[in-house]
Amino acid sequence: MAMKSGLAGVRWIELPARRDERGTLTVLEGGMDLPFEIRRIFYMHHIVADRGGHAHLDTDQLVIGISGRHVIEVKDAARSITFVLDDPDKGLYLPRMTFTTLREFSTDAVSLVLASTHYDRSRSLRTFKDYLAALGSSA
Repeated sequence: MAMKSGLAGVRWIELPARRDERGTLTVLEGGMDLPFEIRRIFYMHHIVADRGGHAHLDTDQLVIGISGRHVIEVKDAARSITFVLDDPDKGLYLPRMTFTTLREFSTDAVSLVLASTHYDRSRSLRTFKDYLAALGSSA
């Protein structure tokens, strides 16, 4: 049975930020501020090449551009959408089965990722061809 692309569910999530004369404090709570419970957190920095280039079968993620700027391209058999992450007050929600590539990192880019599952490489589709096959598409 073919799986369904997560592309339709990709969206910005405004993060709850508290500002005062000392600066900004942002707090995220799984199941409250996010549409999933957090099982894993990782961040990327000093990035010199594209990242991603795969889709997760059962992992939802929120990607936050903590510092600098980078681009996320999401695509399926029918379309491609590009998002610019350059604001730590919002995160890009990537539901499972979203084929994602991160690119165009500024030298000061730091990207934080919150994930709904623990890491298991075998639960991801590592090529666009495999992704399309899982969707039941030959496009």
